[in-house]
Amino acid sequence: MGRLFGTDGVRGRFGRDLTTDLARALGRAAVVALAVAGSEPPVFVVGRDTRASGRLLQDALVEGIVGAGGDAVLAGVVPTPAVAFLATGLGVDSGVVISASHNPPQDNGIKFFGARGFKLSDALEDEIEAEVARGDGGTGRRTAGTGRVLEVPADAPSYVDHVVGTAEAGLDGMKVVVDCANGAASELAPEVLRRLGAEVIAIHAEPDGDNINVGCGATVPEAVAGAVVAHGADAGVTHDGDADRALFADAGGNVIDGDQVLAACAIRMKQAGTLAGDTIVATVMSNLGLHRAMEQHGIRLISAPVGDRYVLEQMLEHDVALGGEQSGHVIFRDHATTGDGLITAARFLSLATARGVSVAELAACMRRFPQVLVNVRVAHRERLEGSGEVWASVRAAESELDGGGRVLVRASGTEPLVRVMVEAETEDAAHRHAEAVAGVIANALA
Repeated sequence: MGRLFGTDGVRGRFGRDLTTDLARALGRAAVVALAVAGSEPPVFVVGRDTRASGRLLQDALVEGIVGAGGDAVLAGVVPTPAVAFLATGLGVDSGVVISASHNPPQDNGIKFFGARGFKLSDALEDEIEAEVARGDGGTGRRTAGTGRVLEVPADAPSYVDHVVGTAEAGLDGMKVVVDCANGAASELAPEVLRRLGAEVIAIHAEPDGDNINVGCGATVPEAVAGAVVAHGADAGVTHDGDADRALFADAGGNVIDGDQVLAACAIRMKQAGTLAGDTIVATVMSNLGLHRAMEQHGIRLISAPVGDRYVLEQMLEHDVALGGEQSGHVIFRDHATTGDGLITAARFLSLATARGVSVAELAACMRRFPQVLVNVRVAHRERLEGSGEVWASVRAAESELDGGGRVLVRASGTEPLVRVMVEAETEDAAHRHAEAVAGVIANALA
């Protein structure tokens, strides 16, 4: 069996890569891995997005949990960050989300959070995976008895109240289009914005199990941008299927990405004295414009590998309060333990109203450099690090850019590809250098 857990849990095509049998085995294995001798059986909060396969996987997962002696608290259809919030607020052992985030409807996934709302460590994921491989016979590593299926208690902390409470100001007078991706936030995202006082136009908020992320959501931000213009709105926000990310659009229909959100929020937090260590965490793919803006405002930027779990690792290691990715995963660590699209929307939009400016003016705090990404299909991606020819071409491009851009080359972790990203002062220069480096890679790693 290959490694089950990727950077964001177990994910794949339902019925092929992720089956009900696997979900059942994961539930049982998680109970075994989290059980501590002499303690009460572990308790899991279980949530899901709107995919048609979600309920089937939930039923199987819960069967595995309960059969191994654990308790499952069913949260229903909720955003991923709501599960992390509930796991912490209820003081349970784990939160489990059945979702494939921004992936197409035919995919699904299962990811676990620990008692403190953070994603499980690699070591604990490895233990769960090893228990799945062992199977439920012959090990004796089981908890006694049968667990229970429970509902969320009536006095549980309110996720919506929590999100609303993170805003800097109300959104009175602001007309906002929200694209819910036909996903987990289809009810809650409009509710949060209305609670804050905005006039809300919700689009792609009618999930049918098969339309999640289809032509909408954070992977297609042009959809909300066009709707903003069509409705004469002040701003737009778009989420992905599990609402752990958010991108924005201004009144002119221009997309505002995660780097621009990070820049605006970091500057505001530094001014307010809430930016711990005057430092943020972004990724190696973050735009050069973010680096420049942070330098201008005396803010240190730590670069992490691509993936919100790696951003969070660096945030925890360096005690950083703000971090995120260009894709719209933003972590406000004073308010959340994971990327939270609803909190990001509340914070960014309310920052505009608090300052009395438009979201376009907020985003203008950072100049976005043209960025070109080329994927090169190769036969030997493993030879990349040792290829003097490739790295000589990278150095030549960087020398010609002379501080006015950068070149990033990395091998894909899952496909026979090498990715070339070039930023430059102009689109033409970025394309020219990216194609030149890509050509060398194609020949050197063929």
